Amino acid sequence: MATVHETLEASTRKNTILKSHDRYNESGAPLCDAFVIGIAGGSASGKTHVAHEIVRQLGAIPSVVIMSQDSFYKWNSPEQIALAFANEKDFDHPDSLDLDLFAKCLRDLKRNRQTNVPVYSFSLHQRLDETQYLYGAAIIIVEGILALHDSELRNLYDLKLFVQCDSDLMLARRIRRDVAERGRDVNGVIDQYLRFVKPSFDNFVQPSSRYADVILPPKENMEGINLVVEYIRRKLAERSSNLRERMALTERLLSHTSTPVPASSVKYDTSIESMQRAAEGLGVQLLPQTPQVRGIYTLLRDEKCSKEDFIFYADRLATILVEKAMEALPFEKSETTTPVEERVVGQRLAAKEVCGVTIIRWGGPLERGLQRVLRDIPLGSLLIQPEPNTSEPLLMHCMLPACVRERHRAEEAWVIVLGSQIGTGSTAFMTIRILLDHGVREDRIIFLTFLIARVGGIAVVRRAFPKVRIITGAVDNEVKEIWRMDGGGEGVKGQGKGRKDWKIEPGLGDIESRYF
Repeated sequence: MATVHETLEASTRKNTILKSHDRYNESGAPLCDAFVIGIAGGSASGKTHVAHEIVRQLGAIPSVVIMSQDSFYKWNSPEQIALAFANEKDFDHPDSLDLDLFAKCLRDLKRNRQTNVPVYSFSLHQRLDETQYLYGAAIIIVEGILALHDSELRNLYDLKLFVQCDSDLMLARRIRRDVAERGRDVNGVIDQYLRFVKPSFDNFVQPSSRYADVILPPKENMEGINLVVEYIRRKLAERSSNLRERMALTERLLSHTSTPVPASSVKYDTSIESMQRAAEGLGVQLLPQTPQVRGIYTLLRDEKCSKEDFIFYADRLATILVEKAMEALPFEKSETTTPVEERVVGQRLAAKEVCGVTIIRWGGPLERGLQRVLRDIPLGSLLIQPEPNTSEPLLMHCMLPACVRERHRAEEAWVIVLGSQIGTGSTAFMTIRILLDHGVREDRIIFLTFLIARVGGIAVVRRAFPKVRIITGAVDNEVKEIWRMDGGGEGVKGQGKGRKDWKIEPGLGDIESRYF
């Protein structure tokens, strides 16, 4: 018998998620829902092949989820499991599927929310307790024999496909698949096909083809797939917003003028009073500029600072930032008994769910400070990287704590986000939007950062998410446009491969590289 790990691996193979990208405008609202494609057809007609071929041809498009109908079979009783092992249970009738849950999961994904898709084991003939977490698709491909049968599902599709295939070919493919992948014998597969699969195809599957926008032929269907792919590309092009570059030019966004005010033309001093005025105007919370804090920043800005000293003082500064963040968390009265048996009234943390989310590398230098102050805090991570050609943020990896992945818990959770600096603000913007998509309340997000630029995207972030608390230790002058070479370092556009980027000046340099 297959192990639980092997069962999970096999049963989630059809549900595939690739990378995601930012689909929001500067106000924080989604530009549009995800684009949903429904693919139906008979059993073993090639639906999964068509779905994966679409993904393959999309190539650099980094935001596709394939969601399979097979995940949504209902829980089976012991009696139903016995019938399934005897090949006497009908898995092809609409009643065998939890269509309400199917529609709910798809609706959440379409609306840019996370969902937890059930996992079904064909070798055990049972839905497992585990679920598969999915989030962040710009394109969702739904495939299943009954994908076009249910009206509620059809209403969620933007494009409906039906894969036509000869019955003999479908039977041959089904025998090969069920024997190789699901441990069935040939006689059982044929008996089940004649008793359940063929009648269901005639009564439910084939009739649903009338709802399809495109019917793909059984063979040589690449031309139809090519047309579908080009259609998807056009839809993605319509939603492109170039958000990062626009956030770097904050004045254009906020004033809606045709020509932004160059950051270099705005002069600031670096005095405590200047930083305090800037922080107040931007709506961010600035650490008290004590001699200790000012001294730490002086050491961190020094290019001659040793790696050991940089790590030590960065950890110290991170601890101070987290201690400041604790003031935003709810506390309640608590009685305790001292070692000399005296009762005293104190305070204890009242928040039931507190977790941290670090933006990989970018937030790494703050992790140790968080764990020093909040021991054993659940810590999740996001990997957000610039798209090679446009520098737009891409969500490459998403591993959030359980209290955020589960929506009913996310609504009660407090989340401390770790990011070393906010320049253009696009990564911070996307991180906050991801948490909101999961149901975290805006006023329960606390963003900690060593440094922000007063001329940059921070004003856009504050306008879009005014209830988010942003705590920083320093406010610097500007965000400067540079040309980032592919091999690392700065260069000149046209003199080697690279991309447009931005950096904070005077700044702390590449904080992550200096720390790690």
